[in-house]
Amino acid sequence: MDQAPRIVADKPLWRRIVDYPLVALVLGVFLYFVVVGLSAFVGTQALPPIPGLTQNMQFDIVCAVLLVLLYKLVIRHLGEERRDDLRLGGALRPLGIGLGAGVAVFGFIVFVAAALGVYHVTGEGDSTDLLPQLIMSAIFPAISEEMLFRGILFRWIEEFGGSWAALLLTSAFFGAAHLANPHASAIAAVGIAFEAGVMLGAAYMLTRSLWLPMGIHAAWNFTQGEIFDIPVSGMPVHGLLTARLTGTPLLTGNGFGLEASLIAIVVATIFGLCLLWLAIRRGEAVKPRWVRAPRQLASA
Repeated sequence: MDQAPRIVADKPLWRRIVDYPLVALVLGVFLYFVVVGLSAFVGTQALPPIPGLTQNMQFDIVCAVLLVLLYKLVIRHLGEERRDDLRLGGALRPLGIGLGAGVAVFGFIVFVAAALGVYHVTGEGDSTDLLPQLIMSAIFPAISEEMLFRGILFRWIEEFGGSWAALLLTSAFFGAAHLANPHASAIAAVGIAFEAGVMLGAAYMLTRSLWLPMGIHAAWNFTQGEIFDIPVSGMPVHGLLTARLTGTPLLTGNGFGLEASLIAIVVATIFGLCLLWLAIRRGEAVKPRWVRAPRQLASA
């Protein structure tokens, strides 16, 4: 996918400025947080209480819907290379593959943790909070975080500085964003950057679609939290099983969960590197803008 951005000779100056990758990035991030702020007001203040939903759930649902609308109506039309990374046509296949991959990868991480004596099932869990947990710890983070980190940041950092800069920076940003979570540490942030940042960034590169990383992200969170009762990025959950982690913090994640463990860092990073290798083989690695520019100008 090493294609130069299209040049439209009759574009007005304001449109060329808005479409410049770094300007499109800033505008996209600004609109994203405007929608998040609006959703907080609508979900917790403007809407009356909805039976069965907490205020946090109302916010998550409203925000997810408004973010999808923002993407479809505005974000996909920004930038020099217009494209829709949230296409509805053909979405089921990458979404399904992502869901399966997320379950398989984290399931294997738990298997390794159990084999090493780190993960212990102590009893049956409670499924009464399954729907709230599904919305708040799986579906909403997958939509909101992937749209920001891959749909906006990765897309336009890559359009400007190439795939390697996009992968490096978004992975670092993604890890740093988790430092505000309970039990977070530098190790947890580095772990998230390597295992999740690389894995989800490579999934986006491979498909040029948000559906695969969203599927992986949602299933990853659901599997560790709602099935295996492991904290999701430091957040306590109630799973279908009741379990505990014991042993050295290097293997347990020290309260943050297995995401901050050496087990997850190794397993998920290897999986992410496999996705990255596939993306490179498919020619999806994009060169920086200043490398592409001579060809672009020559063909203009």
